[in-house]
Amino acid sequence: MEHRMTYKSGGRCTQVDYILCRRVDLKEIEDCNVVEGESVVNQHRMVVCRMTLEIKKRKRVRAEPRIKWWKLKKEDCKVECREKVRQTLGGSEGLPDSWETTADVVRVTARRVLGVTSAQRKEEKETWWWNGKVQESIQRKRMAKKKWDSLRDAESRQEYREIRHKVKREMAKSKEKVYDELYERLDTKEGEKDLYRSAKQRDRAGKVLQQVSIIKNKDENVLTSEESVLSRWKEYFERLMNEENKREEVG
Repeated sequence: MEHRMTYKSGGRCTQVDYILCRRVDLKEIEDCNVVEGESVVNQHRMVVCRMTLEIKKRKRVRAEPRIKWWKLKKEDCKVECREKVRQTLGGSEGLPDSWETTADVVRVTARRVLGVTSAQRKEEKETWWWNGKVQESIQRKRMAKKKWDSLRDAESRQEYREIRHKVKREMAKSKEKVYDELYERLDTKEGEKDLYRSAKQRDRAGKVLQQVSIIKNKDENVLTSEESVLSRWKEYFERLMNEENKREEVG
């Protein structure tokens, strides 16, 4: 048990330091031990872990174009799509007997009226407000930067600075416009749902590490209840902070 003791003080020893990992990663861990003689402070000893990591290549899933069904929230798109479907069905108020035929007509009409997505990689979260004009300006800025790097003259430097300031102004205008539209949408019922959904997603994303709910007491018994775990941590820190650290005498 000596190789597992990470804290020693006043003739007592216990295991209080751990290396946390996900259960699915246990197969990659080969050994975990305490290095004797190496310590940050007199009471604690260093915990080391040896593991083998396998680098896996992520398969890129090819995205498929999707119909922009969300456009049906707009009244004009809804009316146009309804009329096109009715025309395709020959102006009849009734629907064909075959559901497959009806579904095909609706999908084909929706692709023509509502359009489809580009099936390209999604934009980064930090640049979701970019539009075509901003992207073109950034491309011009990059070209001006390359020109200045190659020529290094006053004219190319001035050109790059002017384009850079122009890009900043266009980015600020684009942000302001998008946020104004967002604030207007938040006043609606749908916007309120989006707000709660976004808050829940950010809350889940912020919880990276699971809370430690199991710990041993001074008698090496496992504590599982929340109250006993908190009490054990309180006891440990009270003893840790109130003990007098032994100082090495310098001869």
